Amino acid sequence: MQVFKEKTPLQEAIKAAKSKAETIGLVPTMGALHQGHLSLVKQALEVCDRVIISIFVNPTQFDNPKDLEKYPRTLPEDIKLLEEASSNLWVFAPTANELYGDNISSEQFNFDGLEQVMEGKHRKGHFDGVGTIVKRLFEIITPHKAFFGEKDFQQLQIVRKLIEKTGLPVEIIGCPILREDNGLARSSRNERLNTNEREKASFIYQTLLKVKELFGTKSAEYIHNWVKEQFTNHPVLKLEYFEIADTRTLEKINRKRKGNTYRAFIAAYVDDIRLIDNIALNNEE
Repeated sequence: MQVFKEKTPLQEAIKAAKSKAETIGLVPTMGALHQGHLSLVKQALEVCDRVIISIFVNPTQFDNPKDLEKYPRTLPEDIKLLEEASSNLWVFAPTANELYGDNISSEQFNFDGLEQVMEGKHRKGHFDGVGTIVKRLFEIITPHKAFFGEKDFQQLQIVRKLIEKTGLPVEIIGCPILREDNGLARSSRNERLNTNEREKASFIYQTLLKVKELFGTKSAEYIHNWVKEQFTNHPVLKLEYFEIADTRTLEKINRKRKGNTYRAFIAAYVDDIRLIDNIALNNEE
């Protein structure tokens, strides 16, 4: 397995692979890899000849400097994990200077309102940072396909909109959420939870399962109030937001419309550790 720190040698290797008609897949990550990431890699390996995993903690998508500072950085462990997964992988682990030069700042994007709600509403500038780094990686790596987890469903829709807006020739593939045994969505931030917190945090998924059940018979307003009530006296979790939204537009639901698909989204804190999750509420294509 090759590890590239600079873009030029990587681009030369990609050019050689494409000359052999190899299909290039990209799995963008911020490292601290876990089984959720490996599930994306596995899916990519099934449909691509060559899979590249980018490992880069992108500073422009963090609105909270403390969160950026505390984000786990485990490159040696990440490389070992990937080596055990497959020998047919390349890793791109650049520095911020390699990707941004001397100007570490975001481009400004218009994602037709997708960036204004939920994560975008609570994390100022977050999706400008996401759009900047994803666009840059696509331009450097020129993959045929790119794989993103549905845990960050809003991000997935933002990336799809980025492709629509820029016309970059990349197929975006969403991959199912991988969960721990207790239902907690796998996340690099889970590593900061102690054993008790990790178990208590499974309440997020338990709540989403109940929301899915209620969605068949109760109004969105009823469900919203019910969720807030469930979190009010929780011993560990503090709710930041709960929304039921249209999967295509991410607009908050007013009333269910036949033919539309919806998801429920939660963001909550355990102390200063922020966790997000979501669940499909009806059938999606």
